[in-house]
Amino acid sequence: MTVEERIKNRKIGIIGMARSGMAAAFLADQMGGKPFVSDTKAAEHLSGELERLRKNSIPFETGGHTDRLLQCDYVVISPGVPLSAGIVEKVRAKGIPIFSEIEFASWACRGRIIGVTGSNGKTTTTTLLGHIFSAAGFDTFVCGNIGFPFAEIVAKIPEEGIAVVEVSNFQLETIADFRPAVAVILNLTPDHLDRHASFEEYKNIKYRITENQGPDERLVVNLDDPEIVADNVASRASRVYFTAADRNDAAAFVRGDTLWGKYANGSVPIIDCRRILIPGPHNLQNAAAAVAVAVQFDIRPEVLKGVLEAFPGVEHRLEKVGKVAGIDFVNDSKATNVDSVCYALRSIDTPIHLIAGGRDKGSPYEPIAKWGKGKIKSVVVIGEAGDKIFHALGQSFPVQFADSLEEAVRKSFEAAFPGETVLLSPGCASFDMFENFEQRGKVFKDAVANLRNGKRNNETISN
Repeated sequence: MTVEERIKNRKIGIIGMARSGMAAAFLADQMGGKPFVSDTKAAEHLSGELERLRKNSIPFETGGHTDRLLQCDYVVISPGVPLSAGIVEKVRAKGIPIFSEIEFASWACRGRIIGVTGSNGKTTTTTLLGHIFSAAGFDTFVCGNIGFPFAEIVAKIPEEGIAVVEVSNFQLETIADFRPAVAVILNLTPDHLDRHASFEEYKNIKYRITENQGPDERLVVNLDDPEIVADNVASRASRVYFTAADRNDAAAFVRGDTLWGKYANGSVPIIDCRRILIPGPHNLQNAAAAVAVAVQFDIRPEVLKGVLEAFPGVEHRLEKVGKVAGIDFVNDSKATNVDSVCYALRSIDTPIHLIAGGRDKGSPYEPIAKWGKGKIKSVVVIGEAGDKIFHALGQSFPVQFADSLEEAVRKSFEAAFPGETVLLSPGCASFDMFENFEQRGKVFKDAVANLRNGKRNNETISN
């Protein structure tokens, strides 16, 4: 079935007016479909979205989902809407197909798709790949569960273009034909267990990124991840490996202090690992993953070296905010699971005052005590998960509670000494107190800036 046959004149229900839902609605309208958008929020909370829908004569409903969605040919669902939602169950019971926004957008993609998934490092690796492919001269579009929704930019992607798409497990739940030219699975640790019944279910959803690939496509996987290795992911794609160890069977590997890439004519040194700008052992893995992808496109070693030396990382991920009275502040708001917190602890060499908490996702917090031993000097907890984190960490470190992130910053600042670090690395979702992790990170940065008014020894924030 052609793209036009799938979309033109079809009645397309869109559940959710967040960015991906709005992007899907406008793509459907642009391609001759008949979108109908539905959201549970009241109209007064969606004024900007409704203005754009009215301007394009796209029908909608607010304040709840009605049976109008049951009159559609299929439904496109936003990643924040669980499959257990009442309207989703009603749609499925009627036999109406449900697709994610990345599935829907992929139908219209003329270029090649590089899909990146995993529990940690998706945004960093996706962004890094965007820099690499742009530097190599490709017409490159970075999108998905990062920045722009896939549906928002897919019409701009030319036939020779590259779409580097960050793909979440929520988006993979409802794919049908999504088929990346290169699929990357970075790592797998327990996450989103508040939404998935088990770690096994979560992993199997992640593995769906490769289910439609054939022998001409590539599946890039981490040889250092015990879950991925043990599961031996079923795939028809050609398998490509990356590792931070010295392995002859990997397309990217570390030998001595050097990251290497394996090209068709042999292995080539890429960069001294100590010159990779993004910090931490987990980012060495992310760099190796990016190199393993890049060599599939024969991107020159000097291009890879130049990007890896200059790429600073992404906002809200181990982002150095500044220094107040000799105390460093690091914004790791994107650390929404426990494993990310452990990576952050391993990446910082100074004593740490940790700010953690938010909406619990079902994983235990005890690993933080293991990796924080000898590094964490104090903890301030916020949000719904505060009590659970206190019970997990309270016997290992001094733990305080705070009613707001601003208060947590002040308490951590008061506990810290020059040469130490205040680290926001929540290990939780943000939705109990914030719209998203970006807003949480911005509030943290604003709170650090406000410390100018309570500075010690007349010192100011410096970068």
